[in-house]
Amino acid sequence: MYGDKEAAETLEQLKVLSGTKTDYVNHRVLTTREHQGESYDVHAFSIGTDKPDVPVIFFIGGIHGIERIGAQVVQAFLNHMLQRLSWDSSVLHILDNLRLWFVPVANPVGFRFNMRSNGRGVDLMRNAPHDATGKVSFLVGGQRLTRGLPWYRGTPGEMEPESEALTSLVLEEVDRAPLTMVLDVHSGFGAVDRLWFPMASTTDPVPHLPEFFELNQLLQRNNPHHNYVFEPQSRHYVTHGDLWDYTYQRAYEHERLLLPLTLEMGSWRWLRKNPWQLGPTGLFNPVKPHRIQRVLRHHLSLLEFLIRAGFSWENWLPANERQRQALYRDGLAMWYQDES
Repeated sequence: MYGDKEAAETLEQLKVLSGTKTDYVNHRVLTTREHQGESYDVHAFSIGTDKPDVPVIFFIGGIHGIERIGAQVVQAFLNHMLQRLSWDSSVLHILDNLRLWFVPVANPVGFRFNMRSNGRGVDLMRNAPHDATGKVSFLVGGQRLTRGLPWYRGTPGEMEPESEALTSLVLEEVDRAPLTMVLDVHSGFGAVDRLWFPMASTTDPVPHLPEFFELNQLLQRNNPHHNYVFEPQSRHYVTHGDLWDYTYQRAYEHERLLLPLTLEMGSWRWLRKNPWQLGPTGLFNPVKPHRIQRVLRHHLSLLEFLIRAGFSWENWLPANERQRQALYRDGLAMWYQDES
């Protein structure tokens, strides 16, 4: 389980690394939640330069506490990067011109008690003050009937402290970065791994469709044997209150570039290989140790790719409106032709 022990170990590593060539290592407690007489912190760790004009990448896990493998992926990659800082000159060079944020467990109460929601019964991925347009999937699209059912959105007009703290940190970086990217790691949908981009709240194309399309093409060209399905989330269901739709829209209104992705690991294949693990935890996570290790290894190349893409953003983002229009048409043809 991720908690104070793991956070303390990461903090100790950060203290050691404060003497390396990187000019910035940081730890924040984004918020603290009280539940059943105990306090639970949301920890965020940053490595890289503190310069204001560099790209920023977030790796986030544990928004749904029951999807524990997402937190494990983020924490394992953070440990991987910390180890490389002690010897890998190429990483030090990148981090002189890039900033990384890691939030392994965004919902510590849900993580501690094996719940999708936070301690108040609110689904943090349905909690943003951002309503969908068009037909919304029943219940799964967000509901305010009762806290006793999944996908409860919370009080109208209010964000839970975990949601508010997380989006505030991302938007703080968006305001000073030329490019901000987010990878939010989840599990549980289907039998394949999917990379979802906004919007979840509408089937209309996202304004930065050219940038998402070119990121997909970059991934295809450089890792043609990957098995991710890269697509807009709305191809599967439309939801209210999506955290990344809300944050993306805020950034877009201020003419800032934010590219959030949700990695939705397909947990059905773990269950298919081991039907005996069926249960609240096994439905969303690999249980056997060798399968956990395989998952942690498998996604390493994706997270590394995003760092390289963020660092080299000027080499692949569309440079002018003519390029954007061409990429927009390609994105429409790939993802939205069935919607017309």
